[in-house]
Amino acid sequence: MTRRIACLHTAASNIALFDAACPPDVALTHAVRPDLLAEAEAAGGLTPAIAARTAAAIEALATPGIQAVLLTCSTLGPALAQARASIPLRRADAALAEAARRSGGRVVALCAVETTLAPTSALFGPDCETRLVPDAWAAFRAGDAAGYARMIAAAADAAFAEGATCVALAQASMAPAAALCRRGTPLTSPAACLAALA
Repeated sequence: MTRRIACLHTAASNIALFDAACPPDVALTHAVRPDLLAEAEAAGGLTPAIAARTAAAIEALATPGIQAVLLTCSTLGPALAQARASIPLRRADAALAEAARRSGGRVVALCAVETTLAPTSALFGPDCETRLVPDAWAAFRAGDAAGYARMIAAAADAAFAEGATCVALAQASMAPAAALCRRGTPLTSPAACLAALA
């Protein structure tokens, strides 16, 4: 039986990333709300008002026939705690954090946008080092997907070279960088969360 999962994204480019990582027995539907991330960035992080709007957007996706709702934005992740539905509601980066913890070694989580640092650090816990990749988000915002991926891959390779046994790419948009890494294969949230849900 095919499981139907609704995804709430803040970047339209994430749709292709999740579709590519989707197992054959899962069907995804997508909603995109870039306004929520833009508001959080302008406010310097997730505010109660933005969290409430995010929770409402999540609840709106829990329609008949949907078995789970997935929030794919790390910055907005904590807002999931406010959402209520009769089906599972999940953060994409939660499965990523669980996979990283299972590695049992030194974990480095990379973030591209500053507003993701605090929620990622809280989610991954004190044993994980959370790092910002400088200038990466500016490249993403400018539409330079190739440059964005290269910056992320270089930061991941640097972390592996410094002794990290596991590197996690905290934001879904970072997933294409995994294929460019030369010193190890980082974990990505589309693959981790869809594998966990399936």
